[in-house]
Amino acid sequence: MAQILDPLPPEQSGKILCCYINATSKIQVARISNIPNWYFERVVFPGQRLVFEAPRKAQLEIHTGMMASAILSDKIPCDRLMLDEPSVYEFDTDSSDENDLINTRPMVQQINTKIGDTTKPLQFLGFASVD
Repeated sequence: MAQILDPLPPEQSGKILCCYINATSKIQVARISNIPNWYFERVVFPGQRLVFEAPRKAQLEIHTGMMASAILSDKIPCDRLMLDEPSVYEFDTDSSDENDLINTRPMVQQINTKIGDTTKPLQFLGFASVD
């Protein structure tokens, strides 16, 4: 679910759902500054996925954190980050198909457990001396 703390201005139409993933090992700041009357800035940690709504014409600026500063490392048009809309088939609840994988698979896989002593002594591996 998108976390919207600053809603889009009412005059903005054509909002899209976007996703950005920080694939670096550094903290980044994602910012949209080209939309008047709207403030959007989020910290994105390494490996984190940021899902957000934005106007189609918005540009996401990525500022990569350094020791005491941040460098503008990329500008990405938000329409390139747009998530695909789910198809009608994915939300069809009246389906009577016997191959309905969503309702037939268990939510959590069973964990195989063995009753008894699970600790084993360490085995000594002999080492040959090199002369």
